[in-house]
Amino acid sequence: MDNTPSDTSPAGDSSPADGAASAAALPADIASLSYEQARDELVSVVAELEQGASTLERSLSLWERGEALARRCEEWLMGARERLEAARRQAPTS
Repeated sequence: MDNTPSDTSPAGDSSPADGAASAAALPADIASLSYEQARDELVSVVAELEQGASTLERSLSLWERGEALARRCEEWLMGARERLEAARRQAPTS
């Protein structure tokens, strides 16, 4: 599977899976991540939070980034679900 960011949304079109508002809410660096990139960074963020960040401010920053990364992963998963449902609708029935 390709791990590079693409110019299209997870749904395979030019709009995000759950509307323009969610994409606009994501920082640009996160909005451009592939599912795999967002997931891997989210794993790193969680690991750092579990170890205990050096300051409260760092913990809050990590938490906020983790939330944004989780939203990006959710966008990709929703887009994949939409693509599967569309493929099922188009598949010939036997």
